[in-house]
Amino acid sequence: MTFSTAHSAPVQAQFRENSDNFLDESIPQSKETGVVLPDLPNNVSAVTEKAAPVYKPWAHFVAGAAGGLTAATLTSPLDVLKTRLQSDFYQSQIAASRAAKGITPSTQLSIPRSALLHFSETFQILFSIHRVEGWRALFKGLGPNLIGVVPARAISFFAYGNGKRIISERFNDGQEAAWVHMSAAATAGVITSTATNPIWLVKTRLQLDKSNAEKTGTQSVRQYKNALDCTVQTIRREGIRGLYRGLSASYLGVSESTLQWVLYERIKKNLGNREARLIASGRQPTVWDQTVAWTGKVGAAGSAKFFAAIVTYPHEVVRTRLRQAPMENGQLKYTGLMQCFKTIWKEEGMASLYGGLTPHLMRVVPSAAIMFGM
Repeated sequence: MTFSTAHSAPVQAQFRENSDNFLDESIPQSKETGVVLPDLPNNVSAVTEKAAPVYKPWAHFVAGAAGGLTAATLTSPLDVLKTRLQSDFYQSQIAASRAAKGITPSTQLSIPRSALLHFSETFQILFSIHRVEGWRALFKGLGPNLIGVVPARAISFFAYGNGKRIISERFNDGQEAAWVHMSAAATAGVITSTATNPIWLVKTRLQLDKSNAEKTGTQSVRQYKNALDCTVQTIRREGIRGLYRGLSASYLGVSESTLQWVLYERIKKNLGNREARLIASGRQPTVWDQTVAWTGKVGAAGSAKFFAAIVTYPHEVVRTRLRQAPMENGQLKYTGLMQCFKTIWKEEGMASLYGGLTPHLMRVVPSAAIMFGM
């Protein structure tokens, strides 16, 4: 079958004209790309294929370093207060002050009254540091603290993020689970504690050494000039092993970071499921929904840290005691993990195992929220 050229030409012209009108009227145009898809109704969602995200192992390292730097700077005053309250030097000072005021020892008080007394004394000491020593005293040890916090958080985030990926891929078909989070967190805790223990030991000794010097009102009793001098003296008197005093308590403290990571991942998963249900329902988000969306991650981090810190706090006190410098006769008062626990319990009572808990919570909870929320 054939068509004459004269007859088909008007038909082709009419078709082109109708096609142009259809494109002009029915399909929106874009200056950049020409024809684009029409707007979809509200109840129809466009299906787009997203490119798989490029995995960057160093991202965890950078995120941890940035978060640790910010959190350590903002919470430095509470770190100074916590370290002083954990030391036996300040505990003896508090006991003497209570005796002079006729206050019943905390071991003879009920738990609520003892907690209230600890809370009030904590703020009294915090305000006295600013009043007696000046505002700069609230940032003592910040240098070594930053030197320790930045690599510690960077290593922790790096080890946890990559450990979680490797464990899930090799042992759980690429699926995350509570035991995967727990294994990754424990591994990250051991690696971080081992790598950074010398830094924390120097920071602790510098803070306590400055405290002792200022209490006596003289510079002559200050044992260490700076962080380098503290490191050199520690190696000279105690050997390389001296830099790792308190490491056993740090390993015990891995349970805190492990519990924190597991709780955080669980809460974060629940928040994600909640958001998915909200989207699937098609309803408009309420003010509460928007609040949860904005503060959910920060709240999850703070809540996880709060619970984990309370449950595992005694190891913090033991770790600080183990890191204290030797006594004037060169002997160590605390020689091991269990010996330290028993000595504190026998001489000072159970309450001393929670010395400094208030400033610790005031420091680590917002610190975790800042670090994980960045």
